[in-house]
Amino acid sequence: MDILQRNWSPTYDVCAILTSIRSLLNDPNPNSPANNEAAKLFVENRRLYESKVRKLVEESIIADQLPNDSNDTE
Repeated sequence: MDILQRNWSPTYDVCAILTSIRSLLNDPNPNSPANNEAAKLFVENRRLYESKVRKLVEESIIADQLPNDSNDTE
């Protein structure tokens, strides 16, 4: 289902859009990458690709849990 790019229509409901996003996350298309380096790694070394993705997600979660200094009023 390519509703996020070529077949977009405002008639799609939230469920259809989220299903499409989930499909892209579960089965990315390396032939139409937003990130060429990641797509190349996805094709050539899936284990390293998954390891890097896992690391980036973990770092992002940790960063989100840290206090935000810019919001400090002290």
